[in-house]
Parts: sequence; C-alpha cells; structure tokens
Amino acid sequence: MIGQLRGVILSKHPPQLLLDVGGVGYEVDAPMTTFYDLPAVGETVTLITHFVVREDAQILYGFLHERDRALFRALLKVTGVGARMALAILSGMDAARFAQCVEQDDSDALTRIPGIGKKTAQRLVIEMRDRLDGLVGGVVRMPGGPASAPGNARDRMLADAVSALEALGYRPPDASRMARAADDGARTAEEIIRAALRSINPA
Repeated sequence: MIGQLRGVILSKHPPQLLLDVGGVGYEVDAPMTTFYDLPAVGETVTLITHFVVREDAQILYGFLHERDRALFRALLKVTGVGARMALAILSGMDAARFAQCVEQDDSDALTRIPGIGKKTAQRLVIEMRDRLDGLVGGVVRMPGGPASAPGNARDRMLADAVSALEALGYRPPDASRMARAADDGARTAEEIIRAALRSINPA
C-alpha cells in the first residue's frame, strides 16, 4: 500500500499530475480541490495517497489534506459510488460544502456534478450523514496566476481546462461551453476549471 508520496512535480494536467520521487515518475490522479493548492511545476510537494488495484489498472489518488482522503474513502463506501465519481465530487466541491449539502439534505446541489443522478444524490445524503465527523475543516484557497497569457498560450490554457472538465465527466460540448464562459482572459487553466465548477455549484 502506498500511503504517501513526496517528490518534485514534473507536470500538471488536471486531473492528473506526474511526481518525480527519487527518479521514479508516479502518475497521480487528484481532485481539483487539491490542484488549486499545489505548488508550481518543479517544486516539491507531499501528497497523501489512496492506492487502488484493479484487474486492468493500478491507480494512485493524491490529496494535500487528510480530510480530503478521508472523505474520498468514505464516499467509496457509498453504494454505487466508485473512485471516478468520488473524484468528481471532490472536484465539484470541498469537504465543507459537501458536508453542508448532506446536513441540509441538499441533494439538488449534488446532482449538478456529472454522473450523479437524483437517486445517487439522495443515497449520498442518507449514507453520508453518519460519516462526516472529522471529515470537514478548512477552506480551499485558489492561488493567484499570471496576469495574462498571449495567443497560443491562452488557447492551450483553455484547451487544458476543457480536457480536465471532460476527464471529470462533462460532455465535450458542455466542457467547452463552461470553460469559455469562465475564461476572463487572465485566469490560469486551474482557475478556469474552478470558476467553471463554481458556476454550476456555487458555495
């Protein structure tokens, strides 16, 4: 079991990042709530991880905070919720917002996350009520980015944001529309993704 990784970030392409740990490159899937607080490429980071072994793949999920991994693991115990859906939930809202939805029986907010229908949202609210203790705390911060990016760099940034939204389960047309609506010409790819997700599920 791999429970933690400390290494240098080689690349960031949400929802996946590549981490150099002693010369070995680890591909790690992470929710956007983790990506928002990651340091820049080339800097060192410590990630708390959850390792999934399947017949067809071995996948590492990484988080900056224990509360996020704990919520991720708790979500996996909910009937019908797999790792992909748990990752989408943690990308669409932080632990505090999720807890608020559960406590207020706000299943409608959960249905705005791709892949979650009304029945699944209601099941999440019911099954997670007794699992929230110790999972909530802290507010996700969004680091500032460069003031602007010219021409092709801007297009690449928008394309990265669209790809990330598609990886989180949004249909390509919806991902493109959301990213373009969230792009103000100055945001980084991660900020575009965050703004797009917040537009459909405001705190």
